Amino acid sequence: MSHQKRPELIVLGAKIFTSDPANEWAEALAVAGGKIVAVGSNSDVGALADEGTEVLELNGRFVLPGFSDGHIHLGLGGGQAAWELPILPTDSKAAIFDKIRRWSAGLGPDEWIVGGIVGATVMDDIRNTEDLAALDDAAGGRPVLLRDDSMHNRWVNSRALELMNVGAGTPDPEGGTYVRDEHGVLTGVLQELASAVAEAAADAAVADPDARNRVSLKTALETLNSFGITSVQDAATMEYSWKALNALEADNEVTAWVVGSMPARNFIEAGVVGEQLFAIADAHRSTHVRPDFVKFVVDGIPMTRTSAMLKPYICHHNSEQDFRGAPLWTQDELVESLELCYQRGYGGKLHATGDAAVKLVLDAVEIVRHRHGFGPIFQIAHVEFIDPEDIPRFAELQVVPDASPYIWYPSVIQESIAKQIPEDTVRNSWPTKDLLDAAAMLAAGSDWPCALPSPDPWTGLETLVTRRNPDPAVEGVLNESQRLTVAEAIAAFTRNPAAAMGLAGVTGMLREGLSADFIVVDRNLFEVEPGSIHQTQVLETYFEGRKVYDRAATALQDNRARPPRAALAG
Repeated sequence: MSHQKRPELIVLGAKIFTSDPANEWAEALAVAGGKIVAVGSNSDVGALADEGTEVLELNGRFVLPGFSDGHIHLGLGGGQAAWELPILPTDSKAAIFDKIRRWSAGLGPDEWIVGGIVGATVMDDIRNTEDLAALDDAAGGRPVLLRDDSMHNRWVNSRALELMNVGAGTPDPEGGTYVRDEHGVLTGVLQELASAVAEAAADAAVADPDARNRVSLKTALETLNSFGITSVQDAATMEYSWKALNALEADNEVTAWVVGSMPARNFIEAGVVGEQLFAIADAHRSTHVRPDFVKFVVDGIPMTRTSAMLKPYICHHNSEQDFRGAPLWTQDELVESLELCYQRGYGGKLHATGDAAVKLVLDAVEIVRHRHGFGPIFQIAHVEFIDPEDIPRFAELQVVPDASPYIWYPSVIQESIAKQIPEDTVRNSWPTKDLLDAAAMLAAGSDWPCALPSPDPWTGLETLVTRRNPDPAVEGVLNESQRLTVAEAIAAFTRNPAAAMGLAGVTGMLREGLSADFIVVDRNLFEVEPGSIHQTQVLETYFEGRKVYDRAATALQDNRARPPRAALAG
């Protein structure tokens, strides 16, 4: 134990799981200058206290490192929590229309109704003009923009299409689709980069975007802290987020380590990308906010048949029999961009949902690793589908499997995926145990606000262990051979994602010299039934030794941040 600094805070009488393989369990820890200066027994650590030391006696409470979320969308999630119409992925069309009617009652005649998340099974069924008319009626003439549970698609109404300047003869934007029915009539469904056109139109109506974005990002951080999360990798950090985070940092209001990822090409959010965004991000680097990754979107999503797959999609009426989807990058383009990461010192976060896209990324990484050796951190998100022969390559090439979002169990989004992807491929999805057994560094991420309307890590942690939906009404299990132990699942939410985002020397474990980021929870995860882990409540969250969340003091706020558990799970 280091005794160079007298501790300002000592935690005693706890059951501490450090997530440090060299020293997994302890009773006490000490904090000085925002860092951990001692981890050990009550007697050893307690002896460091002096009359100025605050002593926190936990009487056997369970303590963990602050959680790390390796894949999140702070701006979208915070904006949704702060400002927007909450929709659950289990809501039916009728329920959505009813929520819109009630939400719009307090709005002016021209105010936008922005909300989410619409479940994939609803998005499967609304490609028609009847549902567009129903959406128009529910909104009373106001423009509507609803995001789906992948965040790759939008559902807008006729007024929104007008404000987007999209009409019957408007061509699809590059990389996106204005979905039309069998008669060629717009339905209000937007796929991929068509979504950015709607986002830009809605953004244009915001009177003070800087003030709004600041509230959105602050709300995101507060929400994360309420779930015990103290470090995140933002999966697509646009200009507005850099500016808002910089303003919060100036006022000492950033309460988590934030690693940003700058899109290399046009994204589903409006804004500059590539070199222009890299320069903006670099200018906003600060102690807690780090522009260290480039984001590459290599394919789409399976629900809309835009993932690049090795096996053909399920053949539907009027669909191509051997259709497998196609990547958005060639191997040469990827190699050239990964070379940029070596030159500029960036890591790479590569969205690849299909197994063909995963293979393409691994092939490109293999080329640059052969040329230059190991260097930048490369992550592949979302690793639901992987060719078995590619699993050992993650460790061999030092590529991180970014497992996100938390959908490795039967759920609405899996139901939609099963309509498009062959059964044997789905049955073998999310090979988390195989990746760990092959020495890959599995890192979990919520992808909030995708899939679920909350970044709640406890649902994800439980289902890594059970592969079952926490809601007992949803039966079945998804690829149960891939269940993890509780300790393996905790590593996927602590030290692994922290290391994956370049923070291995900063956070992710309770070890001397690391940031004093820790949480106190209401149960020992090793002593409860795995099926109850999703009920875990965070009692207190500490970031750099400072309490940033106290459940007892903020019960009302916490209730607002947590939608009903069954609704989340369904």
